[in-house]
Amino acid sequence: MIAEQLARWREQDWRLIPPRPLAPAENLALDEVLTQRVGRGERPPTLRVWAWASRAVILGRFQSVRNEVNPDAAAAHGIDIVRRISGGGAMFVEPEGAITYSIYAPESFVQGLSFAESYEMFDRWVLDALGELGVNAWYQPLNDIASDGGKIGGAAQARRGGAVLHHTTMAYQMSTDLLGQVLRVGQEKLSDKGIRSADRRVGPLRQQTDMERDDIVHHLIGFFRARYGLTDDTVTPEEEAEMHRLVQEQFSTRDWTYFLP
Repeated sequence: MIAEQLARWREQDWRLIPPRPLAPAENLALDEVLTQRVGRGERPPTLRVWAWASRAVILGRFQSVRNEVNPDAAAAHGIDIVRRISGGGAMFVEPEGAITYSIYAPESFVQGLSFAESYEMFDRWVLDALGELGVNAWYQPLNDIASDGGKIGGAAQARRGGAVLHHTTMAYQMSTDLLGQVLRVGQEKLSDKGIRSADRRVGPLRQQTDMERDDIVHHLIGFFRARYGLTDDTVTPEEEAEMHRLVQEQFSTRDWTYFLP
């Protein structure tokens, strides 16, 4: 199985979009754009490492806002509430507190794999890369990266237009007091609508390694490049324009964000 999966990765002409700070809605819109482009064969399979321009709560596609977020607290702290196209639970992210990446691949890349097998395959390289840093991490079905120190991160997927989007966010450091104010983690839920986030002990990477966040990101990119091959790339002007259009028409709208109130 390992040899077969390695062959799948190395058969692709992987491209890298390096970190560039974007507003939360722009990051989510760009996921939609690049997924569709890869599905149409207009872009090779791509790894994108995110950078956040501001703090945000990111809801899963089918989560209720009031069930997951305290909107008043979010507004008081200038924290955006946005919704992504993939499922899964809510996240609170800060620019220097999270490491997020997306992988865009044709659906043929996961042909014959169950959802659980595809999640593990997409994040296997990260587990091995973290191991080189002395962090003992493993895949915990369906979509978590766990470690001796607690949960490091979670993944989500969306499949559309002939492509699969897999994105993962790992905690580097956490403002636990602020997280507790903004997310209803451990608080009484206000609604039965929507998928609820699971409450799990989190073990940010800053607690498990002395490395700076940017050094970890550099290590992850280098590990991917050495194992699978990776060509430096950038977002095209056409992709950029489509991203901005989707921000205005969808990802920054109340109808999208409050799809489930």
